[in-house]
Amino acid sequence: MRRKDREVSDRSKMLSILDSCDCCRLGLNADGEVYIVPLNFGYHVENDRLEIFFHCAKEGRKLDLIRKNEKVSFEMDTSHSLIKGDEPCSYSFSFQSIMGTGRAAIIDDVDGKLYALNLIMSHYGKKDSSFERKHADMVEIIKLDVDSWSCKEH
Repeated sequence: MRRKDREVSDRSKMLSILDSCDCCRLGLNADGEVYIVPLNFGYHVENDRLEIFFHCAKEGRKLDLIRKNEKVSFEMDTSHSLIKGDEPCSYSFSFQSIMGTGRAAIIDDVDGKLYALNLIMSHYGKKDSSFERKHADMVEIIKLDVDSWSCKEH
């Protein structure tokens, strides 16, 4: 990270920033081009390992790309605010952001899908959702095993 003075390295603060994000942009390799898609998400942390879960339609470009190449990147941000200045070059922006890389996989088993759907709903404030097998059958779930991630704030 170029601006070390803006790096957030405290794990609890990183998780707090993650909690406040409401959209994760997933970056996929599309035959040498980058394909970025914004997604709702939920996450789980265990033994300092971050897993992020997304739901999507049963077919589509992102699933095709993940099947070709599991390596992905991601970005999310929050707490945006314009900082006005007296001159154009003195304007700035306050923010908190997260960037990282990992490996994406499509989850096939029903229990895994239900677990992920509950994590996603929990992230958006609805605890203890009552999903049934029919709900899991309606969607695909992408699990992102995060290899590395960093946080920054200004």
